[in-house]
Amino acid sequence: MSKGFERPIVAELRHELNALRGNWFWFVMLGIALVVLGAIALGSVVIASLATAVAIGMLIFLGGVAETLGAFWCRGWSRFFFHLLSGVLSIVIGVIFLRAPVGALLALTLLVASFLMVGGIFKIVAAVSYRFAAWGWPLVSGIVDLILGVLIWQEWPASALWVIGLFVGINLVFRGFNWIGLGLSLRALPRPATP
Repeated sequence: MSKGFERPIVAELRHELNALRGNWFWFVMLGIALVVLGAIALGSVVIASLATAVAIGMLIFLGGVAETLGAFWCRGWSRFFFHLLSGVLSIVIGVIFLRAPVGALLALTLLVASFLMVGGIFKIVAAVSYRFAAWGWPLVSGIVDLILGVLIWQEWPASALWVIGLFVGINLVFRGFNWIGLGLSLRALPRPATP
């Protein structure tokens, strides 16, 4: 990168970080809240799994309502029927998730297991085929994904009660630590020099 582009970018980044610096405490508080929520989810993975299934069902339902309404606003469009069908299908799936969250968990768990297995296979094949720089890391990641997917699949349907809640809890904890790290890094920034 040439010096002409580097200085404005660095100056802009410094300006943005200094603007965020005043909010470091709130970033840390958000991080702590996420870590606590993640710990609660990890302490009761079945409840966290069911709550996640209900939340996903509600989002699918609301998305279906919005898409159905949107389809009627665009009645003159040639794809009206497909949007209407998609919206109605989303409403039906959302209602199924809300009325039978355990069944929804069964389906979501199989989806997660399939995603991990297929994604793991693709990572392994890509890493071995292309052998790009540091190809060992994607290879290990692919192997771990594949093993996790197979383990979840083998334990299904029992795994449906805990897998989603466990993943949500772990995600919340790591996101929380990420926000805490950002907040503390912003706090440690040197104060801007006043001219």
